[in-house]
Parts: sequence; C-alpha cells; structure tokens
Amino acid sequence: MSEKKIRPEDDGRDFANAAWSIPSYLLSGMILYGGAGWLLSQWTGVVAFMPIGLILGVALAVYLVYRKYGR
Repeated sequence: MSEKKIRPEDDGRDFANAAWSIPSYLLSGMILYGGAGWLLSQWTGVVAFMPIGLILGVALAVYLVYRKYGR
C-alpha cells in the first residue's frame, strides 16, 4: 500500500498562518498610522490627526487582508 503524501496546502498551516497574520496586519496598521497621526498631532497641535491615522491604518490593513486572503 502506498502512503498518502501530505501536501503543504492540506496540513492546515495556511489557515494558521492566516489566523495570525490578519490580526497582525490590523494591529500594525493601527500602530503605524495611529502613531504617525499622533506625531503629526503633537507637531501641529491639531487633535484630529490621530483618529484619522487610526482609521486610515485600519482601512489599509483591511484592504491588504482582502487582497491577500479574499481572492
């Protein structure tokens, strides 16, 4: 009898990788763009840049997740 060979796409690692990378994209987008917005707020004195940065970071992260895993 021949043994069934396990292919990389059948062993469940793709799902585990996606499960870790999706929240990582979201958190890093919020941290990166929220931090840039906070720095810009501190520099200019306009408080609205931090929330704009957070929203922009989440929106770009969702777009990246869609491009990578949504197709």
